[in-house]
Amino acid sequence: MHRSYFFSCLLLLLLLLGTGLQNSTAQKVGLVLSGGGAKGLAHVGVLKVLEKNQIPIDYIVGTSMGAVVGSLYAAGYSPQDIEDLVLSPKFQYWVSGKQLEDRAFNYFSLDPSPAALRLPLTLQSSLKVQTTGGLISDVNLNYALASTLAAGGAIANYDFNQLFVPFRALTAEIFTRQQIVQRKGSLADAVRNSMAVPLAFRPIRQSDGRYLFDGGLFNNFPTDVMRSEFKPDVIIGVNVGDVSFKKYPHEKDDEILGTSLVFLSFDVADTLAVGKNGILIQPDLEGFGTTDFAKVKELIDIGTKATEAKLDQVKERIGRRVDTVDLIKRRAAFQEKAPPTRFDRVRVSGLKENQNEYVRKFFLKKGDYYTIDEIEEGYYRLAANDFFRGIYPRIQYDPATKGYVLSVDAQQSNNATAEVGAVFSTRPVDNLYMGLEYRHLTKLLYTVGINANVGRFYTAGQFGFRVNVPSRLPFYMEPSVMYSSLNYQNTSSIFDREAASTQVRQRDFKVGLQAGLSHNFRGRFVLDGAFFSNEDEYANIEDVSSDDKLDETDLTGLTAAFRFERNSLNRKMYSTKGHRAVLGLRAVQATELYRPGSTSIMPEGREEDHTWLQFSAIYEGYYEAEDRKSSWGYFAEGMLSTQGQFSNFRSSLTSAPTFLPLPDSRTLFLDNYKATRYGALGLRYSRNFLTKFEWRTEAFTHIIHQPLQEGPEQRAVQKDGFSRPYLTASTGIILQLPIGPAALHVIHYDNDAHRWSVFGHVGFLLYRGRSLQ
Repeated sequence: MHRSYFFSCLLLLLLLLGTGLQNSTAQKVGLVLSGGGAKGLAHVGVLKVLEKNQIPIDYIVGTSMGAVVGSLYAAGYSPQDIEDLVLSPKFQYWVSGKQLEDRAFNYFSLDPSPAALRLPLTLQSSLKVQTTGGLISDVNLNYALASTLAAGGAIANYDFNQLFVPFRALTAEIFTRQQIVQRKGSLADAVRNSMAVPLAFRPIRQSDGRYLFDGGLFNNFPTDVMRSEFKPDVIIGVNVGDVSFKKYPHEKDDEILGTSLVFLSFDVADTLAVGKNGILIQPDLEGFGTTDFAKVKELIDIGTKATEAKLDQVKERIGRRVDTVDLIKRRAAFQEKAPPTRFDRVRVSGLKENQNEYVRKFFLKKGDYYTIDEIEEGYYRLAANDFFRGIYPRIQYDPATKGYVLSVDAQQSNNATAEVGAVFSTRPVDNLYMGLEYRHLTKLLYTVGINANVGRFYTAGQFGFRVNVPSRLPFYMEPSVMYSSLNYQNTSSIFDREAASTQVRQRDFKVGLQAGLSHNFRGRFVLDGAFFSNEDEYANIEDVSSDDKLDETDLTGLTAAFRFERNSLNRKMYSTKGHRAVLGLRAVQATELYRPGSTSIMPEGREEDHTWLQFSAIYEGYYEAEDRKSSWGYFAEGMLSTQGQFSNFRSSLTSAPTFLPLPDSRTLFLDNYKATRYGALGLRYSRNFLTKFEWRTEAFTHIIHQPLQEGPEQRAVQKDGFSRPYLTASTGIILQLPIGPAALHVIHYDNDAHRWSVFGHVGFLLYRGRSLQ
């Protein structure tokens, strides 16, 4: 009897141990990652801790930013890979929509516009005007997702169950108010759909014509989807989204009022949804917003700490462990299945057939197939024009050809763009800028543009018609008409009223044809020819009365120029990153017609022909410090012209090239900065402080070869040798605003008329070059 009792107990114990061992071995874990914008970067810290502690992750379901992080892990990226990716500078360009510095393709234009607002328009045949949504540009994001997730999707044969970790992404169809679980197809599409936040990123058109939005609208913490799709034994739920306040936030209501629409639009998490056996990880993200993508490291660390705080509970409820070495081997084996990165063809849809053919020509290949670099270059060539900002890339592997296919949905985003800008200044050089472009696409892209500047100091207008041809070396041709007027009378600073008023007015008119050829992303060669007619009015003495009549020099003729331009600067003004180089050669043949005024000692006018060549070179570059809070800039410029003397000293000076080291230099007429031959060097330093402010200091020196001086009978005389070095310096505070930079500077010019001044402005202080620049 005792023996029978002993064997019965032993059998029961073995059964219990076997059952426990079986449960531990078969235990499946599902990871649910909520949406929350930038706060979703905390998910990366969660993954790091779970993998470090050998916690299994058998399934992943994600919404919005949770879908982004989850898809990367499911596609075979390690937590360290994902952290390196989101910490890289290029990630900031993905989420901000800013143009990538090394993809600043300047085929269409290198000329910075003074516009602060560029508004896409759709001009319909009924003459109605519709504005398109002011969303974040998704050009970088779309390509990043397509290229980063292409290999994982191909390995899984576009079945999300066959990924390194089975995965689901949640999205929303707003018209029927349905949540949609994405289980197959393009992994990049699934993620992009799941993060189409209203008022932030535009929705993407699906193959069936529908538009899908961020899954967080209806289900931001999809634990129910995890249960229905995978039925795991344990759910680890990570919520970085909103939860309702326990009481009215009196001290923060004004602060969060601006985001109340987003708060109301998205589903609020049920923190009990992980179930009795589940683990909820709720990182403390108070003080962080959905757009705080710049705080990547802090958000990852918060996710790490929140998971470490729950680690005992995780280990208690999840008995199974994953061998680290085995996990690394399995991940490497999965990644090795990726097909070679080669593209057999490019398909374009969404436009008329002749328009689709125009788009295809942007993708150029040198061999039998496209390389990934050629695909990327073609994509950014295409995206450089606002007309194609609606493009969407899809990358899919074709087993039959053993190569990838790039499919471009080239849905037209808009056919017109309006521009508006304004400058307000402590000196009377305030200006208003307006522009309008209209584009028409057939086999070629035609652009008609008109813009104007209106102000007391500067008035200008330009009309152009451009034809863009996407050949192996893309080029354009553009006939244009330009007029500009600069009035230097009474432009002294309100802090510099003792400076003499410069009696100079300059008017330029030009009709020309320009052709541009682009051989790479950031550079182009430009050839232009034009008829020009310039009119300069000036006084020969400083003390001028209202009764005096100004001298007038009219210069009319033909000019041709060849330039190489390269530009990757990060800003239109006050750059801190990138490089710019301009090399130019210009030939001029003109007739000077001189009409003396009351301040001239010459009794009669004269007419004389002039011919000259001029070579110019400009380089500026910026280098960021390791702390990314400061940068150094270097500047060099040279001018060499054979331009001769005009009828008198002042006319020779007004027609000479000008060294313009500072943003306000164009608003002053500085004798010591005008010469036919000069060289200049400069140094710039800027440093951020108080988060949004920038302290910028600049210093330049230039030297003139054979400087002009006034000789007998008001004639111009060239001195032998070189002038002394002239010093220009500026220091001030800059704040970047949506309408342009706000800046206040203390400035020194090495010129008697404007020695010291305090100058401030708000807006882009940018001017068109003169007709012979």
